[in-house]
Amino acid sequence: MTGNTHVVVIGGGYAGVMAANRLTGRGDVTVTLVNPRPEFVHRVRLHQPVGGSDEAVLAYRDVLAARVRLVTDSVTRIDTAGRGVTLASGDTRGYDDLIYAVGSHSAKPDVPGAAECAYPLATLEEARRLRAALDATPAAAPVTVVGAGATGIETAAELAEQGRTVTLVCGGVLGPNLHARARRSVARRLAALGVTVTDGPGSTVTAVDRDAVRLADGRELPSDVTVRTAGFGVPGLAARSRLSTDAAGRLLTDETLTSVDDPRVLAAGDAAAPSGQALRMCCLNATPLGARAADTVLSRIDGEEPGTVHQMFYAQCLSLGRADAVLQFANRSDVAVRAHVGGRLIARLKETICRSIPGSLSAEARKPGSFRLHQLPRGAAKRQKLLHASGPSAPATSDAAVNEATQRA
Repeated sequence: MTGNTHVVVIGGGYAGVMAANRLTGRGDVTVTLVNPRPEFVHRVRLHQPVGGSDEAVLAYRDVLAARVRLVTDSVTRIDTAGRGVTLASGDTRGYDDLIYAVGSHSAKPDVPGAAECAYPLATLEEARRLRAALDATPAAAPVTVVGAGATGIETAAELAEQGRTVTLVCGGVLGPNLHARARRSVARRLAALGVTVTDGPGSTVTAVDRDAVRLADGRELPSDVTVRTAGFGVPGLAARSRLSTDAAGRLLTDETLTSVDDPRVLAAGDAAAPSGQALRMCCLNATPLGARAADTVLSRIDGEEPGTVHQMFYAQCLSLGRADAVLQFANRSDVAVRAHVGGRLIARLKETICRSIPGSLSAEARKPGSFRLHQLPRGAAKRQKLLHASGPSAPATSDAAVNEATQRA
């Protein structure tokens, strides 16, 4: 490939910013980042605005390379034949290569009353609406958090530490991605904070009203504010643009993160499904995937064979209020193992991790190519073993519904 290459990156989260920054290492590449808001959302902190301990936003100038052109808008359609994108404003942008990093949002609820009476928590706007609702509610009023994955656990702990009366409804087990040993540790900490944990087969929510949550076993829990953290889905842009997706709507790619339909379209982050075996939706995976997608573009510009997806290390670090946390380790298939640690030291570690994530993005902006996590060789072997054991999933039709309940770390 000769001359200047224009790359459009859709989505300004961890994956999109990492990819955009990395691409600026070449003077013959221009980068446009399209994102619906003018500020970077630090999503691993998204539970903190709810409790008032952090705003979870940063200025893009702190994490994005100066050479990246930021367009505050939303992409409504990708025209692969014409190599262009249509924006909600009506403008269009052409591209030579496109990186699809649209992230994830709250899954569409299937429980009666949930859409009208519960507050989802997967975006900054949702966190701010929830915070406003809490500020307008007496401190002693009952709050119910539905969904006991990482987001639900962290939100329940954050609110309880602020003195709220909180019930955490699991719809099954507490922390389904945790090992039983870590789960017991989390349960003890939640109990110490005053959180009532409702778990077991009867804890599935069957209806949500303005002032109550109804469970499958017939119980009715009073709830002045109900928070819904039960699942995440991905935007339907790929499906609307007639690109192949998996059953959840994530863009289906090969192991270089290249779309199975178009060599000029790549995916990274929560909305990518390499070989039909998507990685867990989390920052730990999104940032390396962003770097990998950028490297694929750069390799092809140089006429070189691009590398493939590596993932070296799996773990989850959950905040349990400001003074405690748990670090859960996992195997190469991202399944929790017995090893975990918790306590005040881990809470400090979690805070250090949260601060280091924007640091890694800004470091890449200053020195493109400095991020190396996605290049660790052992991660390739782990990924190949997983693919060999699982086999690729068949692509869904491009009209696939975009809705999957999955837990975020």
